[in-house]
Amino acid sequence: MVATELCKASTAAARENVAANGVENVLLARMSSEEFVAAWRAKADKHRLKGLDWDALDAQTLLIDPPRCGLDNETEALMATFPRIVYVSCNPETLAANLQRVEATHRIERFAVFDQFPFTHHIECGAYLVRSPEQSAL
Repeated sequence: MVATELCKASTAAARENVAANGVENVLLARMSSEEFVAAWRAKADKHRLKGLDWDALDAQTLLIDPPRCGLDNETEALMATFPRIVYVSCNPETLAANLQRVEATHRIERFAVFDQFPFTHHIECGAYLVRSPEQSAL
């Protein structure tokens, strides 16, 4: 598993959690999604991805939780290449826009809304997408 997070404190907390639970199959990198997409495309040996064996990596599911503004175009394009996508969003409007742009390759299998912020207008959404059968054959 490869996990990226831009926030230094969140990355440190994730590393602490991984270590405390004895998890050994997670590589955590503090980097933006744009940096990760560029490294992914080039299979680059970035300093923050040190130790990642691109040849052995067989990623079949992408878990994304973008900021309120949604995904950038490059990450959205990468998203469309995965067989399965778990998309968590704190902004239903940007989620809808991102999902519309991948509807040619994926379909929504499950969708959920969570009211994690009672007495506010904020909601959290989760979507599980799978590659459309006609796209899987390509």
